[in-house]
Amino acid sequence: MIPQVHKQGSDTYGLLKYLYGKGTHEEHIDPHLVASFDGMAPDPGRDPGATKRDLQQLLDQPLQLLAPDQRPEKHVWHLSVRNAVEDRILSDDEWGQIARRMVAATGIDPGDGAGCRWAAVRHADDHIHIIATLVREDGRRPNHHRSGKRAQAEARLLEVEYDLQRVNPGDGTAAKRPTSAERHKAERQGRERTAREELRETVRRAVAGVQSEGEFFDRLTAAGLLVQKRVAPSGDLLGYKVALTDDLNKDGEPVFYPGSKLAPDLSLPRIRERWSGNAAGHEPDTDRSAGAARVTPSTARRQATSASWQAVLIIDQGDDGQIAALIAAGGEMLDALAKTSAAHTRRELRDAAWAFERASRSHIRAERGHDRALRQAARNLVHGGPALGRGEDGATTAMLIDMAIFFVLAAAHWHGKKEHAQQAAAARQAAEHLRAAYQAAAPMYLGPMYQRGRNLSQPLQRKQTAYLRRAVPELAEQVLAEPGWYALAATLADVERAGHDPAALLAEAAERRELDTADSVSEVLVWRLRRMADLPADASTEPEHTTTAPTATRGPAKHPAHRKERSAKSR
Repeated sequence: MIPQVHKQGSDTYGLLKYLYGKGTHEEHIDPHLVASFDGMAPDPGRDPGATKRDLQQLLDQPLQLLAPDQRPEKHVWHLSVRNAVEDRILSDDEWGQIARRMVAATGIDPGDGAGCRWAAVRHADDHIHIIATLVREDGRRPNHHRSGKRAQAEARLLEVEYDLQRVNPGDGTAAKRPTSAERHKAERQGRERTAREELRETVRRAVAGVQSEGEFFDRLTAAGLLVQKRVAPSGDLLGYKVALTDDLNKDGEPVFYPGSKLAPDLSLPRIRERWSGNAAGHEPDTDRSAGAARVTPSTARRQATSASWQAVLIIDQGDDGQIAALIAAGGEMLDALAKTSAAHTRRELRDAAWAFERASRSHIRAERGHDRALRQAARNLVHGGPALGRGEDGATTAMLIDMAIFFVLAAAHWHGKKEHAQQAAAARQAAEHLRAAYQAAAPMYLGPMYQRGRNLSQPLQRKQTAYLRRAVPELAEQVLAEPGWYALAATLADVERAGHDPAALLAEAAERRELDTADSVSEVLVWRLRRMADLPADASTEPEHTTTAPTATRGPAKHPAHRKERSAKSR
């Protein structure tokens, strides 16, 4: 159940016309009252003898108790209460009871016999609107301070009592929701998202790894946005606003949104904080010129994997300010990955970044500087350019996604401990999208490794099994029973060929962090070993000197490498 207190207005009749009208898309069906302050208010929807003007005059009558110069200009209070799509359809009586609970909880009509006059209108199955006049029957103003928070608290109680979908409580750090008018406009224009949401995603991607104002605005322009800067008389830049070229108002002019209206962390001062951590001797990188060495997509993904791994260790044990900064920077890394991903993983990675955006903000202030490595990783992903999803680029994408799943689950666990319900839920949702992206990216690279492991000679297979039992005796039987074991066996052979001690490196890979969240421990260890030993992520070509023997083969497991629920255990 989602209650929303709208801006106070001054036109009671105008709001009633909307509530009893057909709606912008004729979506209002059978508008009628379900409750009112005295239970006897005229209903223009069901009573042929009643008019909207009658109801307006009744609601506004307490204004006459005050002298004209004492009457509040913004005297119209408006609350909408909406249920989830999955909820059952409530009866008029149930909605009436909910309306009475809401006006009592918010202080509009606290039940002292002299509350404000109000009426609740239903014109759809899933929601009601409550309109009230902000003058009590005794001529005083109501105590409706923080009515939005109070409505939210009451909604949590009503969800339990009416067996409705539970909504995680908010903390005021979420991005502003699109208005109904913005949603209807998007539908008319055939947009998947509203202009506000498209702008928020585009600006977030422009921010990913950015290290100067000039670079930020260059990226906005390159993304095709219209940009207006707000400059002080002194010449100092104060802020900015952006618009889509094809989102116009009724006068044919672009509709601009300030960064702060897109999301709390997209105002110019908040964006500047991101590169403030480059102080103390760390000069920001500049964009690479055409003649300079360019980081490759695969190298950028390897660097991002290593930075994510280090961030996971800090999230498990670090200070709150450090963790908040790392989670925010992790959001930048996901935005950069989505921006540069191949077609077969792009949609799920985009949805993962979109979901994790909510997890990247909380009331805990980020201590910038600790996030430098992750922000640089995001920057390198952007400068590395799009990955085609093949060869080493595609394999390192799978490697990074595998690590990103651990990262967002660690963030979800931390938010859960801090009772950040919305952020924790958003991080878990991001993990689901990352699992789907992993399934699209990984099998084509695990498959050849699996085949190579199956084709190892019996002596070599026994050798790799011995390494496994020596390194992780408590996990050995589980790993040997997994289809991914053969990919791990091939990787252990590659590790030894590269001059490393397979058992020692495997033990280190397993000890670095718990594996209870993995469905396929062997797949997770494959990517860790290949990163730690600096092996090619794409091992489709069998290395020289490998002794093989033809054996029957079957494909690798077709499942994500991580469970859907994260345990609280960590090292």
